[in-house]
Amino acid sequence: MKLSAPGKPLFLVSLVLFILALLGQFALAALAPYVFWLAVAAWIVLAIGCLMTGM
Repeated sequence: MKLSAPGKPLFLVSLVLFILALLGQFALAALAPYVFWLAVAAWIVLAIGCLMTGM
């Protein structure tokens, strides 16, 4: 299995999800119940971007 760098759009989606998770942890109480799942979703999107070529 060959890994590649994720494309810019998937990286940005992953970054936004991770920032939302950080905000939920430290600043926004409305996102607090979803912090874990936001972080997991960010990691999954980034992993898919690394595994798929051309994304």
